[in-house]
Amino acid sequence: MNKDTLSGLAWGSFIGDALSMPVHWYYDRAALRRDYGVVREYVAPKSRHPGSILWRSEYTPLNERGDILHDQAQYWGQREIHYHQFLQSGENTLNLQLAKVLIESLIARGDYDADDYLERYIHFMLTPGQHRDTYMEEYHRKFFTAYARGAAPRRCGGNDIHIGGLAHVGILSAFFASDLSSAREAVREHINLTHRSEEVSIAGDALTRVLCKVAAGADLREAIFEHGTDWFSQRKAEQWSREPDEVVIGQRVSPACYIADAFPASLYLAWKYADDFAAGVIANTNVGGDNCHRGAVVGALLGAACGLAGIPSRFVDHLHYSALLRQHLDTLVHAGSSAAN
Repeated sequence: MNKDTLSGLAWGSFIGDALSMPVHWYYDRAALRRDYGVVREYVAPKSRHPGSILWRSEYTPLNERGDILHDQAQYWGQREIHYHQFLQSGENTLNLQLAKVLIESLIARGDYDADDYLERYIHFMLTPGQHRDTYMEEYHRKFFTAYARGAAPRRCGGNDIHIGGLAHVGILSAFFASDLSSAREAVREHINLTHRSEEVSIAGDALTRVLCKVAAGADLREAIFEHGTDWFSQRKAEQWSREPDEVVIGQRVSPACYIADAFPASLYLAWKYADDFAAGVIANTNVGGDNCHRGAVVGALLGAACGLAGIPSRFVDHLHYSALLRQHLDTLVHAGSSAAN
């Protein structure tokens, strides 16, 4: 298994998320351009987000087993608060910070261990100071409400149909790239811990098959049509490719987080920019919506297709905690490539 391909796959998820972070959930593209221009590099978020709906989001922990907001709780219920207001340029959102937790578990256990990941996840979320992100997706709130009520960790996942459920598929696919059966099983189990949705599980399985196929040397576009055809077909590719990205992701499919639109949008961007990692993640960022979690998917797909050599070094070097992440990903990729030999 080619280490450059696996490295690109693993790094891509983090890059796609971090690049989009400052303009995450901008649905008004005129506001996105006004506040940030065209985002081509990592930038820090502004404290104000004109389209933020954080003021409508609610979470009240039932007890200390559900206290996941910590010092960020004061910002919930306020208008125009940026979801990621305290993150730095090139820093990942919460779900991709949790991908690092998953990597630590994979390295420590030498395999996917759901119980070990859950223990680390719960510790990370309940320990103040582990991260600086303000927003926590609904699935975290559902999980820790159930946990606070005394449910066993494996039974805390709620029904969730958002593309955030695919945020870790790239990491698991890089680790198990040489063993498709194990990759599919690990992805299915991992998604089910937090996103109990058949739709998300089916999308996760399709994504895993595409990524493992590309890691084994297949052409990305061919792999998408072979394994993602229920979501994105050659007919759609021919039709959508005649239109600007802003029309495709806005009129043909929604830029929102729901898997039914977000996954085909991800496959489309990966198909269109299969030979150009930078162009693909930049395009994903600037169409707005749930570009962070969509970016984790697009970044993994393009990273697998282009390899680490095809990723501009600035995206790797300027990623927050790049040196530490490099150590983790080198170990992860070594484990994945060694398993194939």
